[in-house]
Amino acid sequence: MTDHHKSSSNVFTNQTEMLRTCVDVGKLLTSTLNLKEILELIMLKVSQLIRAQHWSLLLKNEDSGELTFEIVVGIDKALFSGLSLLPDEGVASHVAETGRAVFIPDVNDSPLFNKRVDLHTGFSTRSIICLPLIIRGKSLGAIEIVNVEDMKVFELEDLPILTILADYAAIAIENSRYVDKIKQMSIMDEYTGLYNARYLHQILDDFFSKTDQKTPLAVVFVDIDNFKSIVDTYGHLLGTRLLKETGETIRDHLSDQDILIKYGGDEYVIILPGRSKTEAAKQCENILRAIRESTYLKSEAKLARITASFGVASYPEDAEAKKELLISADNTLFKIKNSMKNSVGMA
Repeated sequence: MTDHHKSSSNVFTNQTEMLRTCVDVGKLLTSTLNLKEILELIMLKVSQLIRAQHWSLLLKNEDSGELTFEIVVGIDKALFSGLSLLPDEGVASHVAETGRAVFIPDVNDSPLFNKRVDLHTGFSTRSIICLPLIIRGKSLGAIEIVNVEDMKVFELEDLPILTILADYAAIAIENSRYVDKIKQMSIMDEYTGLYNARYLHQILDDFFSKTDQKTPLAVVFVDIDNFKSIVDTYGHLLGTRLLKETGETIRDHLSDQDILIKYGGDEYVIILPGRSKTEAAKQCENILRAIRESTYLKSEAKLARITASFGVASYPEDAEAKKELLISADNTLFKIKNSMKNSVGMA
């Protein structure tokens, strides 16, 4: 076979492999919402197509703008554990911020290169190719390829496929974030920003699905006393704002593991993992005291003062199943509401 035929054969093989790569990634994009699975396949394909020492995909934090190493190929990912790049730090951050690709044949000639990652990992970077992950004009991160074997071959043959794969990665990231937001919206109360009843049942179903469950769990139903008079005085809009402010008071007196639910109307549910009924009741007394001592609707000429009633029940003291536990706490609240109000009752 002549050199010309060999060259043509190699080009054809490369083009076939690139096409197969696009098809494989495209299929996965339409068949799963598992972001990690998609990104891992993309970076595996990048590493197979583009000869280099290591390849990485970095994701941009939507709030801080920092980049973290999401996928790493060719080097131990553990070396990058806890490592993040500031928005103005290094090549990948520059690319993610500007949305423009950067090709650096020799990092010693580039003011963009930052040695911190090399010092952290013990790696020696000589050259870098970095492409942004952009969709709808928004930068989501970057793909970085380090120590490419042949920069000229990359620019002539590999850049088009890498650009396509970067676009695929951006689509996957955006789809995943949309799904996460939809999931979050489905378990949040739109007015107070607290979790809703759907999330309450998810949490309790997860808890009771463990057949060897031995951890105690307290559930508290909370109801604002005489809320109708609040609405009559201030109107529905301010009544909703008071519910939000009351939720903030309750949340301020919960630990990170405790869960506050906006259950319906003027009612809340508090889930207290690891707490006995007596411990939960004591905590509720503190919350009730805080509600009594707080003033609400401070932007209004007439401030609002409220009280609340609490019904506490616990697993396994009062119930051994989700429905029984919720009924026990709700019935306890009902008794308090129909007797003294402004107090904490235990099942």
